[in-house]
Amino acid sequence: MPLQMELVAVTLDCPDPPALAAFYQQATGFEPHPKSDAEFAGLNREDGLFIGFQRVEDYRAPSWPDQIVPQQLHICFKVAESLDEAEARLLELGAGKPDHQPHGDRARVLTDPAGHPFCIVTR
Repeated sequence: MPLQMELVAVTLDCPDPPALAAFYQQATGFEPHPKSDAEFAGLNREDGLFIGFQRVEDYRAPSWPDQIVPQQLHICFKVAESLDEAEARLLELGAGKPDHQPHGDRARVLTDPAGHPFCIVTR
């Protein structure tokens, strides 16, 4: 019988925790953690899910899709609006869009301001 584990937190390495937390706060609406600071910032969702951002000296952003610097983590977000609308808003917030888009019309791969790849999907 497998363990019954519930995901409660994900933490991303980055060069500027407050800036990356601000990007994800604007993108997700999660609430800033009250003890966030320059070394570690976090966001809370109502159901208890926590996303953390920790400062790493000499941070090297993932290179995707070539993996010269491995992606380390890949997060997918379901969006309520169309992929085009969600993509446009995320690009306005500071996301990047790699040329390589392997999922056709089913998903878009974007990168956060620290270079972590993530997908947006509608289903």
